[in-house]
Amino acid sequence: MNRLSTRLTLAFLSVTLVTVILVALLAGVSARDQFNRYVEERDEALGTLMPDDAIAVIPVATSAQTAPNVPNTSGQKPPFGNRPGGMGSGGDHQQPGMLPRTPEDSFRERLNLTLIIAALAAGGMGTLMGFYMSRNIAAPLAKLSSAARDFAARKWDRRVPEQGASEIADVARAFNAMADALQHAEMLRRNLMADIAHELRTPLTVMQGNLRALLDGVYPLEMREVATLYDETRLLSRLVADLRELALAEAGQLPLNLQTVELRTALNRSIEQFALAAEAQDTQIEITPSSLPSVQADPDRLVQVMHNLLANALRYTPGGRIRISGEQVANVVRIQVSDTGKGIAKEDLPHLFDRFYQGDDSRAGSNTGLGLAIAKAWVEAMGGTIGVESNTGEGSTFWFTLKPVRG
Repeated sequence: MNRLSTRLTLAFLSVTLVTVILVALLAGVSARDQFNRYVEERDEALGTLMPDDAIAVIPVATSAQTAPNVPNTSGQKPPFGNRPGGMGSGGDHQQPGMLPRTPEDSFRERLNLTLIIAALAAGGMGTLMGFYMSRNIAAPLAKLSSAARDFAARKWDRRVPEQGASEIADVARAFNAMADALQHAEMLRRNLMADIAHELRTPLTVMQGNLRALLDGVYPLEMREVATLYDETRLLSRLVADLRELALAEAGQLPLNLQTVELRTALNRSIEQFALAAEAQDTQIEITPSSLPSVQADPDRLVQVMHNLLANALRYTPGGRIRISGEQVANVVRIQVSDTGKGIAKEDLPHLFDRFYQGDDSRAGSNTGLGLAIAKAWVEAMGGTIGVESNTGEGSTFWFTLKPVRG
């Protein structure tokens, strides 16, 4: 009932019904009145032409002649067509050679005039109703157009009321959703610029300070100082590379080499990279079960995702245990990395995959704050999803899904 097509149909139907009803009422009332007047005039004319006590037959005028004048001996009015001032005389300005006006002519003229007036009234009423209905239907679209212009002028808080026909309300909801997404994207862009500036400023400040000290002779030109500067350049290079990877992934331009990957082999390859680090902090890493399904993925990207998740788990699980598991659930393969660390606060969980998120001490050391954001971008580029489950003091479980290989 609230669909735009339905409302337009009802609008035209209403105008049509109003027009028909108005014309019918006016024509009915007027036709009845005009017909009564016609009957009266006809009876009057017939009574004049043929009185009850008339003895002589009055000759009828032909189309080319006028009935001769007959003496009036009865005391009644002369015949309708011949009485002075009547339709047969100059009273109605009738020209010679024309037929006299009859009651039928008068009736037709009055009825036609009534119908013309009724049509004009119905048309005027229909126009007013159509104008009102069109204004009512078009008003939400005008508001939407105004909001779009304001939003194009970077008034990010502009929204439109979700009202009107269902189609217009759907458009308003879509516009508001788009506005929310663009406003959020604009906020992220500003935050990203600020975070990148912050991340670049730290190593650059260290390098600038150390170089100034070397130039002033405060620090001796030794290999140890050169190594410190080299480490800072590596951090900068890694940050730039991570930003490039993230930008390509979010733009859908990350090159992928999707193929069938033996999941067990890929996970073992990831563990080997952290064997020494895990042994150094007395952390156990295990894979369960022994048999894992194959997946459709880019093997290098899959190893990099596992690298980021394992690095994150090792950072918070000294002397604990990390368990890697995989199983097919419905139409996806779910891979989990669980640890027995200190867990993650609930307020941090929704933001863990944001770029440069500064929750807890996740940015300690040489961490750029982009590892989980890049892992999320890579998993989504391979058609999967990623998430985390954690309780403070009970460890954390990072998981992601990939498409299985169809047999």
